[in-house]
Amino acid sequence: MSETTKNTTTTETEMVPVAGTAGPNLPPGGKGRSVRTGRGGAGRPAGLGGAGGTAIGLGTATIFLSAVVLIPLAAVIWKGAEQGPTSFWEAITTPDAWAALKLTMIASLLVALVNLVMGTLIAWVLVRDSFPGKGLIDLLIDLPFALPTIVAGLVLLTLYGTDSPLGVSLAYTRAGVVVALLFVTLPFVVRTVQPVLLELDKDMEQAAASLGAGNWTIFRRIILPNLVPAMLAGTALAFTRAVAEFGSTVLISGNVPFKTQVAAVHIFGQIESDNTAAAAATSTALLVLSLLVLLSIDLLRRWGARRG
Repeated sequence: MSETTKNTTTTETEMVPVAGTAGPNLPPGGKGRSVRTGRGGAGRPAGLGGAGGTAIGLGTATIFLSAVVLIPLAAVIWKGAEQGPTSFWEAITTPDAWAALKLTMIASLLVALVNLVMGTLIAWVLVRDSFPGKGLIDLLIDLPFALPTIVAGLVLLTLYGTDSPLGVSLAYTRAGVVVALLFVTLPFVVRTVQPVLLELDKDMEQAAASLGAGNWTIFRRIILPNLVPAMLAGTALAFTRAVAEFGSTVLISGNVPFKTQVAAVHIFGQIESDNTAAAAATSTALLVLSLLVLLSIDLLRRWGARRG
């Protein structure tokens, strides 16, 4: 057998055209695609799981998600609504519950907006600037993830309490609640925007600069549209975390009803008073509000993607 015949035979046995693509007699400029066959059979891409593997993986993920998230959430909703919509509404509109919910929502929205701006700025500095101690600051960003929230509350109370070494007393004030929420939600926007900045193609920025575009124009027309989805995702995560925060606020807030009591601390108080139905109702209200915010941000992100 000649060398030409051997090469032709090897190529035909190793490469199989994929259905729906052009064959060997591809016209000039045409496109085709081939995959290397493995032992599983001709024409099947090597390394892809079959229907059985997909079903097992999907079933395992569904069971785990149901056991950890869906069933507990359903139990809380059922407990909060088991006495009917009238009792549910009365439980969340009592003066102390309503005040706690309003404070939680307003503080969480404020914290989310601050994180939207400052988190994006911090991510920009960490990616685009070089300065001494950059690695240490990048490491400290994740500290709220690793630090128990009750320890964070103790640190903030020591730093901003009545005996503050800085001379700034935020204990038992709403400003202290906002500072505590800012501390625990700091990493969310930073860590969602940072990878996007790292992957941005700087050639577009350089091309725009060469055509005379200023820094603000480049940021507004090229960089910002790519960052918006990550910024919104991080803001949503920061908001939902702030809504549910307990440990960092329970100490510095002082748990003063109608003034500094947040919803999570109010729920804890209801459970201590053996009023689990009211606690479940307030928890359900927080859950619904968080889902509505997440849905709104997701719809806004999809709308922005459609508009390019």
